[in-house]
Amino acid sequence: MSENPIPGYAPAEEGRRRRGVYALPSLFTTANIFCGFYAVIAALKGYQALGTDLGEAARLFDNAAKAIGFAVLFDALDGRIARMTKTTSDFGVELDSLADVLSFGLAPALLAYAWGYGMTPDIYGVEMGKAAWVVSFLYLVCGAFRLARFNVHARRTATAKDRRQFVGLPIPAAAGLIAAIVHFSPTPLLAQPARSFTILGDSVLVNGAVLGFLMLLLVAALSGLMISTIRYRSFKDLGVSTLSPRWTLLLLALLVAGIYFYSQWVLIFLAGAYVTHGLAMKGLALLRPGRRELASAEVSTPIKSEP
Repeated sequence: MSENPIPGYAPAEEGRRRRGVYALPSLFTTANIFCGFYAVIAALKGYQALGTDLGEAARLFDNAAKAIGFAVLFDALDGRIARMTKTTSDFGVELDSLADVLSFGLAPALLAYAWGYGMTPDIYGVEMGKAAWVVSFLYLVCGAFRLARFNVHARRTATAKDRRQFVGLPIPAAAGLIAAIVHFSPTPLLAQPARSFTILGDSVLVNGAVLGFLMLLLVAALSGLMISTIRYRSFKDLGVSTLSPRWTLLLLALLVAGIYFYSQWVLIFLAGAYVTHGLAMKGLALLRPGRRELASAEVSTPIKSEP
């Protein structure tokens, strides 16, 4: 007697399993969307609480930053799971990009505005109210351009070098740095106590207005890096195949323990190191003899060669 008496039963069961596997990356993308939506709501509620309860505002801003951090995790997992299960699709790419616009474009732009420079007074001749709108919108637009460029390249055949590197700062890394900064010091910049520093014998006063101006410059710089041609490691080849299982488990355990006990320091270090490593590698390439011509060629390379 056959183990499958009903004709077609096994293929139907296999089809359901296959559809479930295809849905798995989309579930992580949906979690990414939820985190982005939560971050937007928390940032708005924190902005509303600025005039009444600074402690509550700081808590809400911290929750928004944590939500963006979880969105980064889910974004990394959905792509890796799709590659591992060989379930990548055009639908998944488009859904992931829409999720990224919300979680890594709108949410951090709004968080930087509400927590950072949206309420700071004018300084250095800059009308902070107008500049805050412009820079936050610039960040959102540059992030959308970055994602659109990535989608175009994702549909084309990429070289091994292109798979190992991104052209321009990935938008999750830019959002991760903003979230890490807010998580490191969730108290709104407007309420930060003034501090005095001595630089080259001169006393410099750093208050909330100065910090807001510096945050404005940082967000503008992140916007430029996202649409630049500076290459960043993708770390798509990082995994159990590149390290022994013992080292993989050890490093993963250290990372989890570090984030759990010292999340503020570990996350801001990781985010800052990733954002700056592309600039450092670009600078080293320009300083190497015979590399300046190659660097210039990379800048002028047509879009089709970018990942």
